[in-house]
Amino acid sequence: MNKITIRSIVIVVFTLILTALISKANSEYSVKLGEVSLYLVLGCVAILVNWLAFIPAYKFQTEHYYDLTGSITYLTVLVLAFVFGNAINDPRAMLVTALAAIWTIRLGSFLFLRIKKAGSDTRFDEIKPVFSRFFAAWTLQGLWVFITLAAALAVITSTKRVPLDIFAAVGFLVWLIGFGIEVVADNQKTQFKKNPENKGRFISTGLWAYSRHPNYFGEITLWTGVFIICIPALQGWQWATIISPIFVYLLLTKMSGVNMLEEIADKRWGGQEDYEAYKARTSVLVLKPMKK
Repeated sequence: MNKITIRSIVIVVFTLILTALISKANSEYSVKLGEVSLYLVLGCVAILVNWLAFIPAYKFQTEHYYDLTGSITYLTVLVLAFVFGNAINDPRAMLVTALAAIWTIRLGSFLFLRIKKAGSDTRFDEIKPVFSRFFAAWTLQGLWVFITLAAALAVITSTKRVPLDIFAAVGFLVWLIGFGIEVVADNQKTQFKKNPENKGRFISTGLWAYSRHPNYFGEITLWTGVFIICIPALQGWQWATIISPIFVYLLLTKMSGVNMLEEIADKRWGGQEDYEAYKARTSVLVLKPMKK
């Protein structure tokens, strides 16, 4: 086996182990389906949905439905958690379910329409022809969904119910700020690209004048808000779900987000005086005034 195949196998195994560990941490406090915790079932569902979607995606060599499948996974897991966790009786569980669903529907439709218009996603150009790499990418998406929702699922499936409080109010406000930043940043970039005069140029206006990746900053912020809402309901090993906002941060800054886009931007505009000046003066992630 070559290095690529071995690395892909490691990713898949790591995903399954991490899913099992997070499920184990929450099993004691989760509603049961027979002898199995609902939390564990949801982790399995998140992975299986993506494995099933991988089959036609690999056969037809397409990534068109990757982001859409991610959204479907989010909604599937949320609906199952809400129904079988009897969350209708818990305002906190209802709140985190609603916030996660709103974000999923908004971002999922945005990403799907974007790739439909673009015709392809360059992230997958080298990945999709290689079975192991493409399979690992779909497996990671299942893990991404499960870990991102980790804290929310702990609350939705928990046997412990805690009334809404100051944590819910503060968390909702943080979520609202993050969601607003992400939506505005995405819309600003979309409008920028629609203008023919901006073809081949990089965006440096609006929120993009204060951060090179304001949409990612918004996403990290909103998931931090969800975790804040969940805090009073967490107990014992459920505190391991703090991995949720941490994972979102690491994913978007160290793995598939900022690093990848910075690399692409450097290849396109590296050496250009205006780009180098923008890069030197503008924060990578957190919204800050431009340096003078």
